[in-house]
Amino acid sequence: MESLTWALTKEYAMRYSEMGQHPISTIYFGGGTPSILPIALLQDIIDVLPFQAVEEFTIEVNPEDVTLDRARAWLSMGFNRVSMGVQSLVDSELKIIGRRHSAQQAVKAVETLQEAGFENYSLDLIYGLPGQTLKSWEYSLDGVIALNPKHISAYSLTYEPHTRLTAMLKKGDIREASEDETIAYYNLLCSKLRVNGYQHYEISNFAVPGYEAKHNSSYWHDIPYLGLGPSAHSYDGSLRRINPANIKQYLSAIDSGHPAYEMDQENESNHFNDLIITTLRTAEGLQLNRVPQSRLSQLLTDAQPYLKSGHLILSPTHLSIPEHSWLISDSILTSLIQL
Repeated sequence: MESLTWALTKEYAMRYSEMGQHPISTIYFGGGTPSILPIALLQDIIDVLPFQAVEEFTIEVNPEDVTLDRARAWLSMGFNRVSMGVQSLVDSELKIIGRRHSAQQAVKAVETLQEAGFENYSLDLIYGLPGQTLKSWEYSLDGVIALNPKHISAYSLTYEPHTRLTAMLKKGDIREASEDETIAYYNLLCSKLRVNGYQHYEISNFAVPGYEAKHNSSYWHDIPYLGLGPSAHSYDGSLRRINPANIKQYLSAIDSGHPAYEMDQENESNHFNDLIITTLRTAEGLQLNRVPQSRLSQLLTDAQPYLKSGHLILSPTHLSIPEHSWLISDSILTSLIQL
């Protein structure tokens, strides 16, 4: 932990100039479990960061890491938003996906954050879990809504290669949710959150009006960002930089006095496809005036089948995917990207 903390501060010193004149308005400590870091080490990282114009400062936490002392320390450091992975409020579902916390611990963690003084916290949920039913999904949804988060992120479970869950699936120990079940989970999610005042502003994200995640919105609006640490991605408007996932490789590079990243030039074709993939994840959709004129005609031609079927909506200024079609957005986006 000490080595990684040192490397993060050194990497920032090497790379802060990549942001150029772009002001840093959001900071997000995530991509893993920063809440496991001792407070002193976390403070060492924070001490080097620029806070002049920061509006939103988020830390990702696990429920089992939340104590009153830690929560108060996070608040005193300047964090004004917490993102916590609840995933489910059913203990059997948490156990099968290897989570260390219980449903009771998750509820207690939220109460502790509230006691410490946090008002803006986001809770993550997953649907399509092994053993989950529509009834148990509704139970988790109702329980999370009762905790009054300003923001809720909900994701459909995906089975990644070389993971324990995928191995269990292949052995037949667990069953993948069917397409009909996934649709039912999604429809219940959307309807429950809608009637409780949450706006569905991106495929996986819902917020009380005014509490949409500013940091995530930067990715969808093509705003440059700087990512530090193993596996971190960065974008300066023309170049994408990708840090190695291997911690030892990352530490070795920083220790030698050089950034650890590999570079990927953002050409016009890649930029257009990134624009399609990111903006059409949002309720706002794609602003047509951001599309190069050389690609607009082909885009509208490719969109025609989906416009006719109602899976895309075209206005004078925007192209968007309606909420009821977000579950099939991958196939729509695949048809719209241009090679």
